[in-house]
Amino acid sequence: MEDTTYTKGIYTATIGVRAIDSGQYQGLVSLLRDDGEGNDATVYEVHASSENETEALAEARALAHRILGEIEL
Repeated sequence: MEDTTYTKGIYTATIGVRAIDSGQYQGLVSLLRDDGEGNDATVYEVHASSENETEALAEARALAHRILGEIEL
């Protein structure tokens, strides 16, 4: 599966999904600031688990949009 990314200014959010112990899935957002200083990405986790990867990816997408929406350039 190809990574889905969203950008705002110098910020790039990449969404993903991981399986968790209970057979459920959790959405993830990796946020990278590209300011030329080689900063590490910050990983955010969706708090709720989902029953399938599609739902978890939708939750990750929503989280990425919230995070980027709160950033002031």
